[in-house]
Amino acid sequence: MKLKNSYFYTLRENVKDEDSTSGNLLVRSGLVKKSSSGVYMYLPMGYKVLKKVEQIVREEMESANAQEVMMPSLIPEDVYIASGRREGFGSSMFSLKDRFNKPFVLGPTHEELFAQAAAMHIRSYKDMPFNLFQFQNKFRDEPRPRFGLIRVREFIMKDAYSFDTNYDGLDVSYKAMFDAYVRAFDRMGLKYKIVTADTGVMGGLLSEEFQAVTDIGEDILVLCDSCSFSSNLEVAPCVLTSSPSDETMGEKEVVDTPNAKTIEEVAAFFGTDVTKFVKTLIYLVDNQPVAVLVRGDHEVNETKVRKLLGASSIEMAPAAIVADVTKAPVGFAGPIGLTIDVIVDQEVLQMHNFIVGANANDQHIQNVNVHDFTYKIAGDIRQIQSGDICPSCGGKVHFSRGIEIGNTFKLGEKYSKALGLEYLDANNQLQPVIMGSYGIGLGRCLAALVEQNHDEHGIIWPLSVAPYQVAIVTVNHKNEQHVSVGNELYSQLSKASIDVLLDDREQRAGVKFNDMELLGIPIRITVGKAIEQQQVEVKVRKTGETHLVNIDEIVSWIQSFIQTKSN
Repeated sequence: MKLKNSYFYTLRENVKDEDSTSGNLLVRSGLVKKSSSGVYMYLPMGYKVLKKVEQIVREEMESANAQEVMMPSLIPEDVYIASGRREGFGSSMFSLKDRFNKPFVLGPTHEELFAQAAAMHIRSYKDMPFNLFQFQNKFRDEPRPRFGLIRVREFIMKDAYSFDTNYDGLDVSYKAMFDAYVRAFDRMGLKYKIVTADTGVMGGLLSEEFQAVTDIGEDILVLCDSCSFSSNLEVAPCVLTSSPSDETMGEKEVVDTPNAKTIEEVAAFFGTDVTKFVKTLIYLVDNQPVAVLVRGDHEVNETKVRKLLGASSIEMAPAAIVADVTKAPVGFAGPIGLTIDVIVDQEVLQMHNFIVGANANDQHIQNVNVHDFTYKIAGDIRQIQSGDICPSCGGKVHFSRGIEIGNTFKLGEKYSKALGLEYLDANNQLQPVIMGSYGIGLGRCLAALVEQNHDEHGIIWPLSVAPYQVAIVTVNHKNEQHVSVGNELYSQLSKASIDVLLDDREQRAGVKFNDMELLGIPIRITVGKAIEQQQVEVKVRKTGETHLVNIDEIVSWIQSFIQTKSN
């Protein structure tokens, strides 16, 4: 492409309403533009990057024998009601009605429609396995869109769905998709971790996330210092580190604790460590109040509590409900005498003579033991902490941040049973189809690539996804030789199937150089004074290294460079 008569612009200043490096650079370089909160338009350069990412993913999907389709975005609401997911999506789903007052939604994800499509093909076990995929806009009414393309309300997703007769078949299909993801993200040049995650609203048996490691990532990753263990914070298991206390059990005693409300204040009042305190927090689990107990220095992992109880929803109870349940203000809850279900973290079972709230204002109880109250169930319900023991090797874990760029789910029978997707087995008996689901967020891939590949001058695209591999800059647009050589090199590189951009604008050389740096083109060829020696300067964006190359060798030099960097 030649820039002179093309749609192209850049912004000199940082964008005020972009709260991430990637969002700022993508907007400044003219690749995307925000049209409203959480909604972006892809402009020519950005759309070119997007299509390159899409093509990489498409090639890897097809290499795994998946077939491409296109589903609608406008979907009857009753499809999600039938699968049981309408309530789970709640207000995050865009809803509307047609002229006949029939309710529709804008699809947030497409498991239901793919199950419907599969039902048209599946009759017997002989009709499987197979895999379908699409690139489609998804819509989710995020309460707080942020970080540019990372948290948006309209986004492009590649979603794929596998259909098998049994779980052994699902394992094969899942691995094929998993391996395709690894190849796709490697080709893009992303640095990522694969972590176990919560299945969430998707449901199913297993969820794994591909997380691009960046400082701005919304997800917290738990990684081991010594082995390959990796997990999303919300599902990372905690190793029980303490043995049952050998401390002689004392008699519980109610103590007045004026002006001591927080854990730290109570610990200071008793002159002890926070590890001797047990926090009692009141939650609404499926809209029913539940008391959750963890050691004073630990935090509750709400996902673990929800999964332990087999619940659909969990949230902190409002102050009015806490007061009604405990008969005391917030800050004095304790397990003794409660009439609601009590859930206990496994660490608490090891403790003797701990301190709890007394369910009375300005009072706590010391020397409490597990036999002093009744609990419904105990388990691992606390949040893992940096420095805790790795559940895999016994080493130490640390935290990192990541952007979820892809996920894989073993859905099992969840949707097939809900939607009546069945097949006849070899014994002529009806069986539910076993499904898998696999998603990649294309916009998030762009954002993650920019977060991982930039400097103070702008973006540094990997060769595989850059809008153009090579940019030719003519220093003096009034110099006929500069213009002639620039156009000739453009023609030669184009004929050699190299993705090349010619900056032939009537602008100062410094403006052109800055724009190419901001845009992140991997290789820049400068046509300037060196042409008197039949040479041009080649600069590598990533390293800043420069080379003087003879004009008649430039095509072979560029081809060799691209081949070397692509291997």
